Amino acid sequence: MAGEHLIVIYPPADDGGRRVRVHARFLGMAYGLLDVTEFLRLAGMDGVDEDWVRRSGLIEWRGGGPEAWRA
Repeated sequence: MAGEHLIVIYPPADDGGRRVRVHARFLGMAYGLLDVTEFLRLAGMDGVDEDWVRRSGLIEWRGGGPEAWRA
């Protein structure tokens, strides 16, 4: 669908984790950028690092950007 982001990071849950989705597939619960990076690598995305995750236009951050994690 046009305009739909490839990757969606959902708002932080009560425990601080954020669900990570690529297309229609949920990859898991991330508790920081390192987790998001690893999920994307496991999904087959090469060359992904924490800086890429912070700046990529392919990611839709819901409920706060890449620095929004609750303890």
